[in-house]
Amino acid sequence: MTREMKNSGISWVGDIPSTWDEHQLGMYFSERIHPNSLNEETNLLSLSYGKIVRKNINSVGGLLPASYAGYNIIEANDIVIRPTDLQNDKKSLRTGLSKEHGIVTSAYITLKPNKDTYSPYFHYLLHSYDIAKAFYNMGNGVRQGMNYSELKKLLLIEPPLAEQRAITAFLDTKCAEIDGLLADLDAEIKTLTEYKKSIIAETVTKGLNPNAKMKHSGIPWANTIPAHWAIQRGKYTFKLLQRPVKEDDGVITCFRDGEVTLRSNRREDGFTMSAKEYGYQGIEPGDLVVHGMDGFAGSIGISDSRGKGTPVLNVLDSGQNKRYLMYYLRNMAYGDVFLALSTGIRVRSCDLSWKKLGEIRIVLPPIEEQEAIANYLDEKCAAIEQFISDKLTQIETLKAYKSSLIYEYVTGKKQVIS
Repeated sequence: MTREMKNSGISWVGDIPSTWDEHQLGMYFSERIHPNSLNEETNLLSLSYGKIVRKNINSVGGLLPASYAGYNIIEANDIVIRPTDLQNDKKSLRTGLSKEHGIVTSAYITLKPNKDTYSPYFHYLLHSYDIAKAFYNMGNGVRQGMNYSELKKLLLIEPPLAEQRAITAFLDTKCAEIDGLLADLDAEIKTLTEYKKSIIAETVTKGLNPNAKMKHSGIPWANTIPAHWAIQRGKYTFKLLQRPVKEDDGVITCFRDGEVTLRSNRREDGFTMSAKEYGYQGIEPGDLVVHGMDGFAGSIGISDSRGKGTPVLNVLDSGQNKRYLMYYLRNMAYGDVFLALSTGIRVRSCDLSWKKLGEIRIVLPPIEEQEAIANYLDEKCAAIEQFISDKLTQIETLKAYKSSLIYEYVTGKKQVIS
């Protein structure tokens, strides 16, 4: 049945059912300001990808404060909004609905529902506002931050209460189904990623011949290796390069997925740019690059471009097969070997200086075996990465469908049929 519609007065919303109202957010919500001044509340909550989740208040990792006295006490059905970085697409899903009493950082805006406000519907509505970039023109300052005094003027649309409840129940069911599919895909990606790591580990330490005679390597992460393989220190395996920079060189980054390429080939945003390029070095296609800070996480690869890189990058040559060496070093990263060798104090970090790389023991098959291993792993990893890419595409499709579904029902473009 076709409903009578009217113009909402909101450009991205368009027409809404004629029985729906429009009012400013301040009619439905006030700002909850309830400091945890006595530090007695310990149920720590955080906004993560559009959901309010519990965090361990006793955790020693990450950037946690010495005291939670400045945190804000919130209640069930409060809506929490991250108010900063409004222009950053990566910060979407900046709204969450609290299901319980707890504390959140006072950096968030917390909306307390007024007596007759049904928060679950408005949470879905504000989610659509977020996806539609409705917050983008709000706020000011370097980080594009908004506050409640500005947010309360935001025009919201309000169906009759019975319809709000019907929309919310429908979306709860549908979104739970989609979230289940997303969780399954995420689990499959993690399984494929671990499978890829296991293939690399097995191949760079055992080779391709299952009948090869084995010997103890004396290296904890390699255990036994083919008897005819050699072992030598990194300083005898690698040559540290220091090429000059050319005037037209673009900046090369070594990413955590192992790709070493010009920033312009991936993205230009989200990087910290140096005002002065002290110590930059030239990089050529085919150079082996090990990130001095992120190598522990897999930032190890072969450059596909000519450009310049920061001094934190170890740019290496070798008389051995560099693709084999890349896989060998990645295996060490995946097995947390670099972290175990770290003497730093930063959490999940490791200083992979040239001095440290020089002391690492490298397992070296004969050069022809290195080539065969590299070719085998290229093929295997490419196939696995294609599976992962397909699943990531499915995830993006499901997320887009979920956002579209929410938008269509919270704006009345579609009606819940009871």
